[in-house]
Amino acid sequence: MTAAPNEAALERLIGFYESISEAALAQLACIYAADAAFKDPFNEVRGIAPITAIFRHMYQQVNDPRFVIRTRVLQGDDAFISWEFGFTMKRFSTAPQTIRGATHVRFDGQGRVCLHRDYWDAAEELYEKLPLLGGLMRALKRRAAS
Repeated sequence: MTAAPNEAALERLIGFYESISEAALAQLACIYAADAAFKDPFNEVRGIAPITAIFRHMYQQVNDPRFVIRTRVLQGDDAFISWEFGFTMKRFSTAPQTIRGATHVRFDGQGRVCLHRDYWDAAEELYEKLPLLGGLMRALKRRAAS
């Protein structure tokens, strides 16, 4: 049985995220296509430099970021990954935090990510855990559910 054409690309991407470090950001050009599109709940950018800037900003905001990949599905050029992102905030709280989410990626002909789209609930996974704002978000959530 032969491996799927993008299996090595998916393993390279997962390896990058599971061992992410500020120094490893120099590897992004080997993982992402030069004109890759990246979207998460806070950003929508295109290109290696803006994607790198998002990760650099992450290191300014949090301590000890780490990803644990829980599920991976590869079909042709598309992959779906579910993950847990652990960290501690540099401001607000020193308590460990975890965000659960998923990512859809698409690989180009060279096995580089040309599309990266993160899906996670910023209200539940982040805002509700912040002082002051968390209470407001939980109240809004209860109100919307009633």
